[in-house]
Amino acid sequence: MSERYPTVLMFGPPGSGKGTQGKAIGTIPGFFHLSCGDVFRQLNANSELGRVFLEYSTKGELVPDDVTVRMWHAHLQNQAQSGQYDPAYDLLILDGIPRNAPQAGMLDAHIDVLKIVHLVCSDDEAMIERLRRRALKENRLDDTKEDVIRNRWRVYEEETTPVLAHYDKGLIADVDALPTPAEVLHGVLEVLIPVQKAYRAQVED
Repeated sequence: MSERYPTVLMFGPPGSGKGTQGKAIGTIPGFFHLSCGDVFRQLNANSELGRVFLEYSTKGELVPDDVTVRMWHAHLQNQAQSGQYDPAYDLLILDGIPRNAPQAGMLDAHIDVLKIVHLVCSDDEAMIERLRRRALKENRLDDTKEDVIRNRWRVYEEETTPVLAHYDKGLIADVDALPTPAEVLHGVLEVLIPVQKAYRAQVED
């Protein structure tokens, strides 16, 4: 497929519930959620891209941006060919990619970004406490430390600010990530439903 996929991007700092929201939206007909983590987890280790991925991961090295984008594109094409994803009907919901400005530039050839959902956190202390509770529940004791959490936020801000700057400001919709997951989902859907309606109207014309 050479066409650009109609896409909504999701961004949010650690603890914002970005993955939770993406998965919930992906259960609604007309939306197809794909996280970069899913792509890596489902990669066939015997494929060409799988072998390239293993070359880097076994050395503990980051996968180059161009390889990441190729893997993502191949995975999405497979999802479309298998009928899991219908580009003519589904809005693609992406989280975890693009992770940086170079990836955003590479993805321009493949996606038509209709909206960007930006989960924002106005209360740092509340978000730190949420992350601590989650880390304790999952028995990840290192992630309960405040300096570790703040460093993850710093890395996120450094990576994400240039990515958001890559896109038109009018595409970005901020949604408060502090309420309950159900309330956040309500806020996200208030952004997405008009986008979905406009896309469906365009397709049906």
